[in-house]
Amino acid sequence: MIHKIWQSLIKPSKMYAAGLLLLIGVVVGVLGWGGFNWGLELTNTEKFCISCHEMESTVYQELKETIHYSNPSGVRATCPDCHVPRPWVYKIIRKIQASNELYHHFMGTLDTPEKFEAHRRELAEHVWRVMKETDSRECRNCHSADSMNLMAQSQRARTRHEQATENGETCIDCHKGIAHKDVSKEIQKEKEQAAEPDFGLDL
Repeated sequence: MIHKIWQSLIKPSKMYAAGLLLLIGVVVGVLGWGGFNWGLELTNTEKFCISCHEMESTVYQELKETIHYSNPSGVRATCPDCHVPRPWVYKIIRKIQASNELYHHFMGTLDTPEKFEAHRRELAEHVWRVMKETDSRECRNCHSADSMNLMAQSQRARTRHEQATENGETCIDCHKGIAHKDVSKEIQKEKEQAAEPDFGLDL
């Protein structure tokens, strides 16, 4: 009897080996998936975002001066609320894209206020382009057009929202600079100046 038990331990059956392999696979899978999701959520916090000094000392300070940070309702938007999609597939895509941001962090591309300001317009235009392409998906995490009470808005806001809906516009078309320094006015001014005819006389 003892001999049979010993033999089954040192020479496991195919079924026992398959079961053991399955158990190991499940444990590794659960640990791997859990670890992956833990890491994903860890990098999806404001604390993580502002651990880079270039974010903490610039855009985060600007956010703190806006209605998205402090308001009568007490609802605060954090970095991931506006910059990371909630649907899992889009979140993974965004995290892969963020590897480029890590590269620039370690290369020191934005490590001084002067460097950040030199790239601010490019960074802003990139975010606006992405938001336009996704129909301001992250804005809609909190702001739903269906639950927006237009009658409670000022006449100007109500008219503008109605026009935006009719024209197929999205949130970012009008709300640039809502949480950070607005460079859209500078860009618009440059475009207007470039479009003005030059009546200067070369003598």
